[in-house]
Amino acid sequence: MISDFVSTYAKMIVNHPDDIQVTTKELEENFHEVTIIANENDIGKLIGKNGNMINAIKTILNGCKAKDGISYKVQVVSR
Repeated sequence: MISDFVSTYAKMIVNHPDDIQVTTKELEENFHEVTIIANENDIGKLIGKNGNMINAIKTILNGCKAKDGISYKVQVVSR
């Protein structure tokens, strides 16, 4: 569910939506890492000015924490 949301949201932001891949890895019982893999030209768009775009994604994932009790760490990496 989280991966699908982040993938859909990220594809709306970038210039190369076909290059977006989102993976989720469980690091601990209630702590998951979400990695957004994108074209290197789109990294700046995903992070946004002063980190506003990535912070918006993190804020929504923190809202999911209230429902399922899982904390999420978000990383953006280039292809």
